[in-house]
Amino acid sequence: MNLRRIFDFIPEVTKPEEKKLGFNVKLKWTLIVLVSFFILANIPLFGLAENALARFEYLAIILGTDFGSIISLGIGPIVMASIILQLLTGSGILNIDTTTVEGKKFFQGLQKILVFFFIVFEALIYVLMQGLQAAPGFAPLLIFQLILGGLAIFYMSELCEKWGFGSGVSLFIGAGVSWRLITSAFQFVNQQGQNCLFNFGGVACSGKVFVLIQSIINKYPLEFASAFGAIVATGAIFLLVVWVQSLKVEIPLSFGRIRGYGVKWPLAFFYASVIPVILTAALIANIQLFGGMLENAAAPCLEGACTGMAKIASYFGFLGHFIDGQAVSGLAFWMGSTNVLELFIRGGFLPKYLIQGLTHMLFFMFFSTIFAIFWVKTSGMDAKAQAHKIASSGLQVAGFRQDERILESILNRYIMPLTVMGGLAIGLLASITDLLGALVSGTAILLVIMIMFQFYQNIAQQHATDMNPAMKKFMGS
Repeated sequence: MNLRRIFDFIPEVTKPEEKKLGFNVKLKWTLIVLVSFFILANIPLFGLAENALARFEYLAIILGTDFGSIISLGIGPIVMASIILQLLTGSGILNIDTTTVEGKKFFQGLQKILVFFFIVFEALIYVLMQGLQAAPGFAPLLIFQLILGGLAIFYMSELCEKWGFGSGVSLFIGAGVSWRLITSAFQFVNQQGQNCLFNFGGVACSGKVFVLIQSIINKYPLEFASAFGAIVATGAIFLLVVWVQSLKVEIPLSFGRIRGYGVKWPLAFFYASVIPVILTAALIANIQLFGGMLENAAAPCLEGACTGMAKIASYFGFLGHFIDGQAVSGLAFWMGSTNVLELFIRGGFLPKYLIQGLTHMLFFMFFSTIFAIFWVKTSGMDAKAQAHKIASSGLQVAGFRQDERILESILNRYIMPLTVMGGLAIGLLASITDLLGALVSGTAILLVIMIMFQFYQNIAQQHATDMNPAMKKFMGS
């Protein structure tokens, strides 16, 4: 009861009064959130002395952030809160009935408290473990800025979910990956700040398209094969994901009162959509990120100057050893992945990378399936919730009488098998794309394609509803 009273004091984004928002309203707020995200990503932290997290650039992609900016926490707190809450409810430790209005409010309120906890916790860890090292006397200010940035990301995500198109978390990841994908392909200014566009012979390019052109001109076979492999892998992944995304099971429905008129209710093969991969990838990213920071914090113990914080950090050595932000041993290494295609091309492939690839695939498949099941059960996508939604629209399964229990029993034949198979398949696909390598990480490519496809479907459906009065009436506006 005390928790419910606390929920009343938590600020939230007000829901729109209209049952269905118009296309222009949703587009406006989505663009506002997107522009705000890019602006915040370019505001550096004041009082930052050293950004040790810059070496974890590939993790920043998954966490929807830019380390060293005011939103350095990214979606990490939101995702971690979601993972913890789903594990607690899925295991039965917390018994929350999310099918009721009261249960959903309690679940969402508890999730907000967890998000706020992880915002403060991660802000403290980032600074105290010197991932983001503060200048002398600026540590409290640095922590305060990180907390503000974390709150901004959380409320922008909530704003997007209530007033825009789809999930704010997905939007931030999609925006970050898209930006890095463009720069990875067409970046013509290298790390030294040199422009290679008009000097292919003397300045090395960083964008893979320009590397490809440069290697042809200068006759560098290894660089050509590496750049060509990355571009081809990206294209192959794109086509494969688009094809798999189109797989679905369609259940024929009809209006009980209107004879001869029916619709098909689609159930996608990736029924839980991209959420399981986001949660799994974010879990790996957080383990690698904290492993790197803890190793950095434990460094004084190796020099014989072990302080209290360094001693605590040294107990987590099992997470792994890191070189230039890449895990080379420990749990983080076996959970992570290595660009096997690049190693084959350059002749650096070792048997341990084959074992690492297998453990990476098993980890991704297992957790993607677990998170898919938890997500379906807690987000109103289970058979009972879907049956209620179909029945309230006046629809019924063709050839059966109009009864919500019949609908639920029929949907049960498809939803849980699709959830499990889709979770396994998307985990396998994500892990394989990681091993193949691409312009950005394989998981990031998979995420951005599925996120953009999801946003396209939402926008197309909204546009069709606004343009067609009959459809608008059917959708319940």
